[in-house]
Amino acid sequence: MTEIRSEFIEQAKQLTRNAEVLPSGNDGGIGELAAKLQYAHDTQKPLRIKLGMDPTRPDLHLGHTVVMRKLKEFQKLGHKIVLIVGGATAMIGDPSGKSETRPALTKEQVDKNANTYLEQMAKVLDVTDAEITNNADWLHKLSFMELLQLAGKVTVAQMMTRDDFAKRYAEGKPIAIHEFFYPLMQAYDSVAIDSDIELGGTDQRFNTLLGRDIQTAYGKKYPQLVMMLPLLEGTDGVVKMSKTYPEHCISLTDSAKDMFGKLMSIPDNIITRYFSLLTDVGKYELETMDKQIETKAINPRDLKMKLAHLITEEYHGKEGADKAQEDFINVVSNKGIPDDIEDIKIDAEINILDLLVKLNFVQSKGEAKRLIQGGGVKLDGEKILDMSLSIPSGLNKVLQAGKRKFAKLV
Repeated sequence: MTEIRSEFIEQAKQLTRNAEVLPSGNDGGIGELAAKLQYAHDTQKPLRIKLGMDPTRPDLHLGHTVVMRKLKEFQKLGHKIVLIVGGATAMIGDPSGKSETRPALTKEQVDKNANTYLEQMAKVLDVTDAEITNNADWLHKLSFMELLQLAGKVTVAQMMTRDDFAKRYAEGKPIAIHEFFYPLMQAYDSVAIDSDIELGGTDQRFNTLLGRDIQTAYGKKYPQLVMMLPLLEGTDGVVKMSKTYPEHCISLTDSAKDMFGKLMSIPDNIITRYFSLLTDVGKYELETMDKQIETKAINPRDLKMKLAHLITEEYHGKEGADKAQEDFINVVSNKGIPDDIEDIKIDAEINILDLLVKLNFVQSKGEAKRLIQGGGVKLDGEKILDMSLSIPSGLNKVLQAGKRKFAKLV
Protein backbone atom coordinates (compact mmCIF):
# COMPACT_ATOMS: atom_id res chain seq x y z
CA MET A 1 0.00 0.00 0.00
CA THR A 2 1.30 3.45 -0.92
CA GLU A 3 2.48 5.46 2.07
CA ILE A 4 0.30 8.48 2.70
CA ARG A 5 2.26 11.73 2.64
CA SER A 6 2.08 14.10 5.59
CA GLU A 7 0.60 17.01 3.59
CA PHE A 8 -2.54 14.98 2.88
CA ILE A 9 -2.80 13.75 6.45
CA GLU A 10 -2.74 17.41 7.54
CA GLN A 11 -5.38 18.29 4.94
CA ALA A 12 -7.56 15.44 6.22
CA LYS A 13 -7.15 16.62 9.82
CA GLN A 14 -8.27 20.12 8.84
CA LEU A 15 -11.22 18.84 6.84
CA THR A 16 -12.43 16.64 9.69
CA ARG A 17 -12.75 19.56 12.09
CA ASN A 18 -16.36 19.44 13.36
CA ALA A 19 -16.98 16.40 11.14
CA GLU A 20 -17.36 12.67 11.65
CA VAL A 21 -15.95 10.52 8.83
CA LEU A 22 -17.56 7.15 8.08
CA PRO A 23 -16.31 4.49 8.01
CA SER A 24 -14.22 5.86 10.85
CA GLY A 25 -11.59 3.20 11.61
CA ASN A 26 -9.11 3.58 14.46
CA ASP A 27 -8.04 7.06 13.35
CA GLY A 28 -11.49 8.56 12.88
CA GLY A 29 -11.36 8.12 9.12
CA ILE A 30 -8.41 10.48 8.66
CA GLY A 31 -6.29 7.81 6.94
CA GLU A 32 -8.95 6.88 4.40
CA LEU A 33 -9.73 10.52 3.67
CA ALA A 34 -6.02 11.34 3.30
CA ALA A 35 -5.63 8.40 0.89
CA LYS A 36 -8.43 9.76 -1.30
CA LEU A 37 -6.92 13.26 -1.20
CA GLN A 38 -3.49 11.91 -2.19
CA TYR A 39 -4.89 9.75 -4.99
CA ALA A 40 -6.81 12.73 -6.37
CA HIS A 41 -3.62 14.81 -6.35
CA ASP A 42 -1.44 12.14 -7.93
CA THR A 43 -3.93 11.32 -10.69
CA GLN A 44 -4.89 14.98 -11.23
CA LYS A 45 -8.52 13.92 -10.81
CA PRO A 46 -10.32 16.12 -8.24
CA LEU A 47 -12.59 14.38 -5.77
CA ARG A 48 -16.31 14.67 -6.42
CA ILE A 49 -17.97 16.00 -3.27
CA LYS A 50 -21.72 15.41 -3.13
CA LEU A 51 -24.40 17.40 -1.38
CA GLY A 52 -28.05 16.68 -2.00
CA MET A 53 -30.59 19.46 -1.41
CA ASP A 54 -34.31 18.94 -1.26
CA PRO A 55 -35.67 22.46 -1.70
CA THR A 56 -38.63 21.96 0.60
CA ARG A 57 -38.65 25.59 1.78
CA PRO A 58 -37.44 28.74 0.01
CA ASP A 59 -35.10 30.01 2.74
CA LEU A 60 -31.78 28.65 3.95
CA HIS A 61 -30.60 29.36 7.48
CA LEU A 62 -27.30 29.38 9.38
CA GLY A 63 -27.73 25.70 10.20
CA HIS A 64 -27.42 24.89 6.49
CA THR A 65 -24.15 26.81 6.27
CA VAL A 66 -22.36 24.31 8.55
CA VAL A 67 -22.29 21.84 5.63
CA MET A 68 -21.81 24.59 3.06
CA ARG A 69 -18.68 25.87 4.83
CA LYS A 70 -17.23 22.34 4.68
CA LEU A 71 -17.95 22.23 0.96
CA LYS A 72 -16.09 25.51 0.62
CA GLU A 73 -13.02 23.94 2.27
CA PHE A 74 -12.99 21.17 -0.33
CA GLN A 75 -13.53 23.72 -3.08
CA LYS A 76 -10.50 25.71 -1.93
CA LEU A 77 -8.41 22.55 -2.24
CA GLY A 78 -9.45 22.22 -5.87
CA HIS A 79 -12.09 19.50 -5.60
CA LYS A 80 -15.36 19.47 -7.51
CA ILE A 81 -18.53 20.28 -5.59
CA VAL A 82 -21.59 18.49 -6.98
CA LEU A 83 -24.88 20.02 -5.83
CA ILE A 84 -27.87 17.79 -6.45
CA VAL A 85 -31.24 19.50 -6.55
CA GLY A 86 -33.79 16.93 -5.40
CA GLY A 87 -36.26 17.36 -8.23
CA ALA A 88 -37.37 13.74 -7.79
CA THR A 89 -36.73 13.14 -4.09
CA ALA A 90 -38.48 16.34 -2.98
CA MET A 91 -41.65 14.99 -4.53
CA ILE A 92 -41.53 12.26 -1.88
CA GLY A 93 -40.11 14.26 1.01
CA ASP A 94 -37.31 13.02 3.25
CA PRO A 95 -38.82 11.07 6.18
CA SER A 96 -35.61 11.42 8.24
CA GLY A 97 -36.46 12.28 11.83
CA LYS A 98 -40.14 12.71 11.03
CA SER A 99 -42.99 11.18 13.01
CA GLU A 100 -45.33 11.14 10.03
CA THR A 101 -45.31 11.08 6.25
CA ARG A 102 -44.07 14.36 4.79
CA PRO A 103 -46.10 16.19 2.15
CA ALA A 104 -44.68 16.02 -1.36
CA LEU A 105 -43.84 19.10 -3.43
CA THR A 106 -44.88 19.91 -6.97
CA LYS A 107 -42.32 20.36 -9.75
CA GLU A 108 -43.07 24.11 -9.80
CA GLN A 109 -42.38 24.42 -6.05
CA VAL A 110 -39.13 22.48 -6.38
CA ASP A 111 -37.89 24.63 -9.28
CA LYS A 112 -38.77 27.90 -7.55
CA ASN A 113 -37.17 26.91 -4.24
CA ALA A 114 -34.07 25.49 -5.96
CA ASN A 115 -33.34 28.80 -7.69
CA THR A 116 -33.66 30.61 -4.36
CA TYR A 117 -31.35 28.05 -2.71
CA LEU A 118 -28.59 28.63 -5.23
CA GLU A 119 -28.80 32.41 -4.84
CA GLN A 120 -28.39 32.03 -1.08
CA MET A 121 -25.66 29.38 -1.33
CA ALA A 122 -23.66 31.85 -3.43
CA LYS A 123 -23.12 33.82 -0.22
CA VAL A 124 -20.93 30.96 1.03
CA LEU A 125 -19.78 28.95 -1.99
CA ASP A 126 -18.61 29.67 -5.50
CA VAL A 127 -21.68 28.13 -7.14
CA THR A 128 -20.38 29.13 -10.58
CA ASP A 129 -17.60 26.57 -10.13
CA ALA A 130 -19.92 23.86 -8.80
CA GLU A 131 -21.56 21.13 -10.85
CA ILE A 132 -25.30 21.60 -10.41
CA THR A 133 -27.54 18.69 -11.29
CA ASN A 134 -31.13 17.59 -10.73
CA ASN A 135 -31.79 13.99 -9.72
CA ALA A 136 -35.01 14.06 -11.74
CA ASP A 137 -32.72 13.87 -14.79
CA TRP A 138 -31.83 10.25 -14.01
CA LEU A 139 -34.43 9.04 -11.49
CA HIS A 140 -37.41 9.93 -13.69
CA LYS A 141 -35.82 7.95 -16.52
CA LEU A 142 -35.49 4.67 -14.62
CA SER A 143 -37.70 1.96 -16.06
CA PHE A 144 -39.93 -0.04 -13.75
CA MET A 145 -37.57 -3.01 -14.02
CA GLU A 146 -34.57 -0.82 -13.17
CA LEU A 147 -36.42 0.51 -10.16
CA LEU A 148 -37.19 -3.03 -9.00
CA GLN A 149 -33.53 -3.96 -9.44
CA LEU A 150 -32.53 -0.99 -7.27
CA ALA A 151 -35.09 -1.94 -4.61
CA GLY A 152 -33.76 -5.50 -4.65
CA LYS A 153 -30.40 -4.34 -3.32
CA VAL A 154 -31.81 -3.43 0.12
CA THR A 155 -33.86 -5.50 2.54
CA VAL A 156 -36.87 -4.41 4.61
CA ALA A 157 -34.85 -5.33 7.72
CA GLN A 158 -32.17 -2.82 6.67
CA MET A 159 -34.78 -0.10 6.20
CA MET A 160 -36.27 -0.80 9.60
CA THR A 161 -32.94 -0.09 11.31
CA ARG A 162 -33.64 3.58 10.68
CA ASP A 163 -34.70 5.10 13.99
CA ASP A 164 -37.63 7.03 12.58
CA PHE A 165 -39.10 4.05 10.72
CA ALA A 166 -38.58 1.75 13.72
CA LYS A 167 -40.18 4.24 16.09
CA ARG A 168 -43.19 4.87 13.89
CA TYR A 169 -43.71 1.14 13.36
CA ALA A 170 -43.52 0.47 17.12
CA GLU A 171 -46.04 3.27 17.74
CA GLY A 172 -48.43 1.93 15.12
CA LYS A 173 -48.02 5.01 12.91
CA PRO A 174 -48.30 4.46 9.16
CA ILE A 175 -45.23 4.18 6.93
CA ALA A 176 -46.02 4.47 3.24
CA ILE A 177 -44.10 2.18 0.89
CA HIS A 178 -42.92 5.15 -1.18
CA GLU A 179 -41.03 6.48 1.88
CA PHE A 180 -38.67 3.49 1.63
CA PHE A 181 -37.74 4.75 -1.81
CA TYR A 182 -36.45 8.09 -0.54
CA PRO A 183 -33.16 6.73 0.91
CA LEU A 184 -32.85 4.40 -2.10
CA MET A 185 -33.18 7.31 -4.50
CA GLN A 186 -30.70 9.44 -2.54
CA ALA A 187 -28.28 6.50 -2.52
CA TYR A 188 -28.66 5.99 -6.26
CA ASP A 189 -27.69 9.65 -6.75
CA SER A 190 -24.21 8.66 -5.56
CA VAL A 191 -24.04 6.10 -8.38
CA ALA A 192 -25.33 8.56 -10.98
CA ILE A 193 -22.78 11.28 -10.20
CA ASP A 194 -19.95 8.90 -9.13
CA SER A 195 -19.35 10.69 -5.83
CA ASP A 196 -16.20 10.17 -3.75
CA ILE A 197 -17.42 11.90 -0.59
CA GLU A 198 -20.95 12.76 0.52
CA LEU A 199 -21.66 15.45 3.09
CA GLY A 200 -24.74 15.67 5.26
CA GLY A 201 -26.11 16.49 8.68
CA THR A 202 -26.07 13.84 11.38
CA ASP A 203 -29.74 13.13 10.65
CA GLN A 204 -28.64 11.82 7.22
CA ARG A 205 -26.46 8.98 8.56
CA PHE A 206 -28.62 6.15 7.23
CA ASN A 207 -29.21 7.73 3.83
CA THR A 208 -25.58 8.62 3.16
CA LEU A 209 -24.20 5.28 4.32
CA LEU A 210 -26.73 3.53 2.10
CA GLY A 211 -25.10 5.42 -0.76
CA ARG A 212 -21.87 3.47 -0.06
CA ASP A 213 -23.75 0.17 -0.17
CA ILE A 214 -25.54 1.00 -3.41
CA GLN A 215 -22.32 2.20 -5.08
CA THR A 216 -20.68 -1.12 -4.13
CA ALA A 217 -23.69 -3.03 -5.44
CA TYR A 218 -23.31 -1.20 -8.76
CA GLY A 219 -19.60 -2.07 -8.99
CA LYS A 220 -17.72 0.95 -7.59
CA LYS A 221 -14.43 -0.37 -6.21
CA TYR A 222 -13.82 2.47 -3.74
CA PRO A 223 -17.23 3.74 -2.58
CA GLN A 224 -17.79 7.19 -1.16
CA LEU A 225 -16.73 8.27 2.28
CA VAL A 226 -19.40 9.97 4.36
CA MET A 227 -18.83 13.15 6.35
CA MET A 228 -21.41 13.94 9.01
CA LEU A 229 -21.71 17.55 10.19
CA PRO A 230 -23.46 18.63 13.43
CA LEU A 231 -26.97 20.04 13.44
CA LEU A 232 -26.89 23.61 14.73
CA GLU A 233 -29.27 24.52 17.53
CA GLY A 234 -31.61 27.46 17.05
CA THR A 235 -31.47 30.59 19.19
CA ASP A 236 -33.23 28.75 22.03
CA GLY A 237 -30.14 26.55 22.33
CA VAL A 238 -32.23 23.37 22.40
CA VAL A 239 -34.06 22.42 19.18
CA LYS A 240 -32.12 22.20 15.91
CA MET A 241 -32.42 25.30 13.76
CA SER A 242 -35.37 24.92 11.43
CA LYS A 243 -37.91 27.03 9.57
CA THR A 244 -40.48 24.98 11.48
CA TYR A 245 -39.55 27.14 14.48
CA PRO A 246 -39.16 30.61 12.91
CA GLU A 247 -38.80 32.35 16.26
CA HIS A 248 -35.51 30.47 16.81
CA CYS A 249 -34.26 30.47 13.22
CA ILE A 250 -31.65 32.79 11.65
CA SER A 251 -32.26 32.89 7.90
CA LEU A 252 -29.70 33.92 5.30
CA THR A 253 -32.37 36.26 3.98
CA ASP A 254 -32.71 38.05 7.34
CA SER A 255 -31.80 41.73 7.38
CA ALA A 256 -28.47 42.66 8.98
CA LYS A 257 -30.34 44.10 11.96
CA ASP A 258 -32.40 40.95 12.52
CA MET A 259 -29.44 38.62 12.01
CA PHE A 260 -27.30 40.57 14.48
CA GLY A 261 -30.10 40.78 17.05
CA LYS A 262 -30.94 37.08 16.85
CA LEU A 263 -27.30 36.13 17.31
CA MET A 264 -27.14 38.31 20.39
CA SER A 265 -30.07 36.35 21.84
CA ILE A 266 -28.43 32.89 21.88
CA PRO A 267 -27.80 31.30 25.31
CA ASP A 268 -24.30 31.69 26.76
CA ASN A 269 -23.68 27.93 26.73
CA ILE A 270 -23.65 27.70 22.91
CA ILE A 271 -21.52 30.76 22.14
CA THR A 272 -18.35 28.77 21.38
CA ARG A 273 -20.36 26.16 19.46
CA TYR A 274 -21.62 28.91 17.14
CA PHE A 275 -18.05 30.24 16.80
CA SER A 276 -16.79 26.75 15.98
CA LEU A 277 -19.46 25.83 13.42
CA LEU A 278 -20.06 29.21 11.78
CA THR A 279 -16.68 31.01 11.77
CA ASP A 280 -13.01 30.32 11.09
CA VAL A 281 -11.95 30.93 14.71
CA GLY A 282 -9.24 28.40 15.62
CA LYS A 283 -9.13 25.68 18.28
CA TYR A 284 -6.84 27.61 20.65
CA GLU A 285 -9.07 30.70 20.59
CA LEU A 286 -12.15 28.54 21.18
CA GLU A 287 -10.51 26.91 24.20
CA THR A 288 -9.57 30.36 25.52
CA MET A 289 -13.17 31.53 25.16
CA ASP A 290 -14.46 28.48 27.04
CA LYS A 291 -12.07 29.16 29.92
CA GLN A 292 -12.99 32.86 29.98
CA ILE A 293 -16.69 32.02 30.19
CA GLU A 294 -16.14 29.33 32.82
CA THR A 295 -14.00 31.57 35.05
CA LYS A 296 -16.17 34.64 34.33
CA ALA A 297 -13.08 36.45 33.09
CA ILE A 298 -15.17 37.96 30.31
CA ASN A 299 -18.76 39.07 29.91
CA PRO A 300 -20.43 36.55 27.53
CA ARG A 301 -22.23 39.51 25.98
CA ASP A 302 -18.90 40.78 24.63
CA LEU A 303 -18.20 37.44 22.96
CA LYS A 304 -21.70 37.42 21.47
CA MET A 305 -21.12 40.92 20.13
CA LYS A 306 -17.96 39.69 18.37
CA LEU A 307 -19.80 36.61 17.06
CA ALA A 308 -22.77 38.62 15.80
CA HIS A 309 -20.52 41.11 14.01
CA LEU A 310 -18.39 38.37 12.39
CA ILE A 311 -21.37 36.45 11.01
CA THR A 312 -23.43 39.50 10.01
CA GLU A 313 -20.39 40.94 8.21
CA GLU A 314 -20.04 37.71 6.23
CA TYR A 315 -23.55 38.04 4.82
CA HIS A 316 -24.11 41.81 4.81
CA GLY A 317 -20.65 43.34 4.63
CA LYS A 318 -18.79 45.43 7.22
CA GLU A 319 -21.00 48.46 6.76
CA GLY A 320 -24.14 46.40 7.34
CA ALA A 321 -22.65 44.73 10.42
CA ASP A 322 -21.45 48.04 11.87
CA LYS A 323 -24.90 49.60 11.43
CA ALA A 324 -26.63 46.53 12.91
CA GLN A 325 -24.34 46.65 15.95
CA GLU A 326 -24.98 50.37 16.40
CA ASP A 327 -28.74 49.80 16.22
CA PHE A 328 -28.54 46.92 18.68
CA ILE A 329 -26.59 48.95 21.22
CA ASN A 330 -29.06 51.83 20.85
CA VAL A 331 -32.21 49.72 21.08
CA VAL A 332 -31.24 47.02 23.59
CA SER A 333 -28.38 48.41 25.64
CA ASN A 334 -29.64 52.01 25.79
CA LYS A 335 -33.36 51.07 25.77
CA GLY A 336 -33.87 53.31 22.75
CA ILE A 337 -35.97 53.12 19.60
CA PRO A 338 -34.36 52.80 16.15
CA ASP A 339 -33.97 55.93 14.08
CA ASP A 340 -35.46 54.26 11.01
CA ILE A 341 -38.71 53.12 12.64
CA GLU A 342 -41.49 52.82 10.06
CA ASP A 343 -44.83 54.62 10.26
CA ILE A 344 -47.71 52.17 9.79
CA LYS A 345 -51.16 53.58 9.06
CA ILE A 346 -54.00 51.67 10.73
CA ASP A 347 -57.10 52.19 8.58
CA ALA A 348 -59.51 50.20 10.73
CA GLU A 349 -59.56 48.57 14.15
CA ILE A 350 -57.58 45.31 14.16
CA ASN A 351 -56.86 42.54 16.66
CA ILE A 352 -53.29 42.55 18.02
CA LEU A 353 -52.64 38.99 16.78
CA ASP A 354 -53.77 39.85 13.27
CA LEU A 355 -51.70 43.05 13.36
CA LEU A 356 -48.51 41.25 14.34
CA VAL A 357 -48.97 38.81 11.46
CA LYS A 358 -49.88 41.62 9.02
CA LEU A 359 -46.68 43.52 9.92
CA ASN A 360 -44.61 40.34 9.39
CA PHE A 361 -43.42 40.62 12.99
CA VAL A 362 -44.45 36.95 13.31
CA GLN A 363 -45.36 34.28 10.78
CA SER A 364 -48.52 33.00 12.47
CA LYS A 365 -51.06 33.76 15.18
CA GLY A 366 -49.60 30.89 17.19
CA GLU A 367 -46.21 32.58 17.21
CA ALA A 368 -47.91 35.89 18.11
CA LYS A 369 -49.60 34.24 21.11
CA ARG A 370 -46.32 32.77 22.33
CA LEU A 371 -44.63 36.15 22.00
CA ILE A 372 -47.36 37.88 24.00
CA GLN A 373 -47.34 35.15 26.66
CA GLY A 374 -43.60 35.70 27.05
CA GLY A 375 -44.06 39.43 27.53
CA GLY A 376 -42.42 40.23 24.23
CA VAL A 377 -45.05 42.61 22.81
CA LYS A 378 -45.21 46.23 24.02
CA LEU A 379 -47.15 49.36 23.16
CA ASP A 380 -45.24 52.51 24.08
CA GLY A 381 -43.17 50.43 26.49
CA GLU A 382 -46.15 48.78 28.22
CA LYS A 383 -46.47 44.99 27.89
CA ILE A 384 -49.54 43.73 26.06
CA LEU A 385 -50.97 40.66 27.82
CA ASP A 386 -54.49 40.63 26.37
CA MET A 387 -54.59 38.59 23.16
CA SER A 388 -58.05 39.92 22.33
CA LEU A 389 -56.84 43.52 22.40
CA SER A 390 -58.09 45.61 19.48
CA ILE A 391 -55.81 48.30 18.07
CA PRO A 392 -57.73 51.36 16.81
CA SER A 393 -56.72 53.67 13.98
CA GLY A 394 -54.91 56.94 14.71
CA LEU A 395 -53.25 55.53 17.84
CA ASN A 396 -49.89 57.29 17.35
CA LYS A 397 -47.97 54.82 19.55
CA VAL A 398 -44.90 52.59 19.07
CA LEU A 399 -45.53 48.83 18.83
CA GLN A 400 -42.59 46.62 19.75
CA ALA A 401 -42.36 42.86 19.12
CA GLY A 402 -39.38 41.14 20.68
CA LYS A 403 -36.20 43.13 20.98
CA ARG A 404 -35.76 44.19 17.39
CA LYS A 405 -39.06 44.86 15.65
CA PHE A 406 -40.76 48.25 15.90
CA ALA A 407 -43.49 50.15 14.11
CA LYS A 408 -45.15 53.48 14.83
CA LEU A 409 -48.91 53.01 14.53
CA VAL A 410 -50.54 56.12 13.07
